[in-house]
Amino acid sequence: MADEANEDIKAMSFEQALEALERIVDDLERGDVPLDKSIRIYERGEALKIHCDRLLKAAEDKVEKIRLSRDGKPAGTEPLDAE
Repeated sequence: MADEANEDIKAMSFEQALEALERIVDDLERGDVPLDKSIRIYERGEALKIHCDRLLKAAEDKVEKIRLSRDGKPAGTEPLDAE
């Protein structure tokens, strides 16, 4: 059931998901949300966190750093964690 309620998360950009997650954290920190709703929004927050982590990992995998030749000119790219 929680998966169905969070189906829209898959279509969210990183920024949209992060903003939604921040709203959930704010709501939970205020402490004025009924327990049953707190549980639902906590579960949604967990789904948003997983989505953000997945998108961030995908972005990190694409990041490359520039390799410089001996004379300091760009000579290509290599994965960020090649060192």
